[in-house]
Amino acid sequence: MFLKIKNVPNVWWSSDKPLNFKPKISTFLFLCFGLILFGLGEGLLIVSFTGASPWSVLAQGISLNVNLSIGTITLFISIGVLFLWIFLDQKPGIGTVLNAVIISVMIDLCINFVPTPTSYIYQLILAICSVVLVGLGGGIYVVANLGPGPRDGLMIGLQKKTNLPIALVRALLEITVVTIGWYLGGVVGIGTLLFAFGIGPCVALGLYLVNKLFN
Repeated sequence: MFLKIKNVPNVWWSSDKPLNFKPKISTFLFLCFGLILFGLGEGLLIVSFTGASPWSVLAQGISLNVNLSIGTITLFISIGVLFLWIFLDQKPGIGTVLNAVIISVMIDLCINFVPTPTSYIYQLILAICSVVLVGLGGGIYVVANLGPGPRDGLMIGLQKKTNLPIALVRALLEITVVTIGWYLGGVVGIGTLLFAFGIGPCVALGLYLVNKLFN
């Protein structure tokens, strides 16, 4: 059962170590493919107009209480999460850098070229698809083992420390973040809740499918 997965699987195209600046072509391609899916999902969630992701809600909530922009706060949050890696034995890699670059590009492409559905039902469907894409993409690129993004590294590190299933760790992390953001004044929509409760199981599903297909 994919909801019980506790470890990131190692497959034939996984890198031996995160700090690998000359990975196999297959490893690099799977990394990029996973990040493209991840970024596409993030972008579609924004386009759906059903609510931002939990971390964006947190940034928005903090911005209402301090004199800084949401973008600046998002940067500080990422730096803060990376600082926590020190205590969680996580290591960055080229995937950590490409995470920011590729996801940003995909979000911009979605905003510029994907129209928001006029029907609320289709907006919800788009939001659900976006969460699934983020989860599957996250599962694929994390398996490449070339360094996770800040949030995924936090998820992996906490899982190793607690030995809880990845789906549960990610869900608890996102729910905690969105709760704090909402308390501080951030706006929560149905898409935000779908992401908070659905991203953990979707990431676990992505890991499960990768393990089944490539092992």
